[in-house]
Amino acid sequence: MIRVTQETFDPGAEFNAFQAAHTEAGAMVSFTGIVRSSRHDPISALILECYPELAENELAAIRDDAIARFSLIDAAIVHRHGRLVPGETIMMVMTLAPHRQAAFDGAQFLMDYLKTGAPFWKQEETAAGLRWVEARPEDDDARARWAR
Repeated sequence: MIRVTQETFDPGAEFNAFQAAHTEAGAMVSFTGIVRSSRHDPISALILECYPELAENELAAIRDDAIARFSLIDAAIVHRHGRLVPGETIMMVMTLAPHRQAAFDGAQFLMDYLKTGAPFWKQEETAAGLRWVEARPEDDDARARWAR
């Protein structure tokens, strides 16, 4: 399941529905990302831009790669776009596998891709105006460990 949406979602409901559909799994891992604002450099919003159809296609391809690479039973990604304020959920990744290590590895693989390769463009809204969110070298390093 891949969903790119402007709508809010309930991570608990997503988790329960995904798990209920797969009674053959022995492990499930989920990660939910939240918009943050720091005390030292506050933001009033995070603005994510994308072409939803392109984003869905790209996320579906990386999901399929994760399923094949880690022998997952299933994987799901929910990712929002639009204007989000601190404290709102921005995305969620869920993986199901026969055993825990594959579920953990699949979730980390998907997260590392989402941080560096997913077709979303991010801006932070601050008191001084808008600023683009730049890529961080440590995120690129995390993704590089999955290179084949």
